[in-house]
Amino acid sequence: MEVNNGAAGRSSIYLMVPFRKLCIITVSIPIVTLLFCFVTAYIYQQDDIHETHCRVYNVLPSISAITGVSPQRYLWRVSIALHIGPRLLIASVYYSFYLKILKSIENVPKRLQGLRLLNLCYWLNIAELASLCGVTYISNKENYAVHEKTFISFMITSLLHMLVAVRLGRLATPNAQSLQYKQALFSTSLLSTVGLIVFFLKHRLLCHDLAFSWFSLCEYVLASANLAFHATVILDFPVDQLVVGNNLHLIKVD
Repeated sequence: MEVNNGAAGRSSIYLMVPFRKLCIITVSIPIVTLLFCFVTAYIYQQDDIHETHCRVYNVLPSISAITGVSPQRYLWRVSIALHIGPRLLIASVYYSFYLKILKSIENVPKRLQGLRLLNLCYWLNIAELASLCGVTYISNKENYAVHEKTFISFMITSLLHMLVAVRLGRLATPNAQSLQYKQALFSTSLLSTVGLIVFFLKHRLLCHDLAFSWFSLCEYVLASANLAFHATVILDFPVDQLVVGNNLHLIKVD
């Protein structure tokens, strides 16, 4: 596509993708893959996914269990690899989006506070994605100690990113529809994390029956809330386009 701007020159657009559609696909990839891993592992690999160090009764496997067996682990790793690239792009878009809003704020202390929150939010998002890669590519069966620490890192950075994103939203876009969902999903994630820790300790230290199943349930709720939190991007950018081209600054926008 070419846009002729007369004397100003000519702009060329080589690719235009609805940003909303890209975000929906990005979130759908891990959801569909996780569902596939759960169903196939539960049907064909019951003994492998229910094995725990306590060897107590368990009905619900953890995410690490269903994505740590073969061949599901390879599909899960591919899905995360496809998922990470667009997530990095979305993080950068959010950064530019909020930066433009914050620069227009005349109240200097408020603007500086917003800029600090924005930088913190961005780097927490990057740290969350790095932890997600670590917990994905280092399975609990290959190296449990590193997997456990990486999972803890993911939980901490994920919750902190949600908290800072909500605070940034209250400051920069207090009337945004997505902010209400973000606040609710952050609360859900926080409660799920508390439950996850409690049931993990009951399983690890006391070896209670079904404690690991409750831990796994909290883990699924936490993962769902995390994905839903990031899916709110479709509310913030409902009609925007991802464009690849040259001389785009010459295009006149009405």
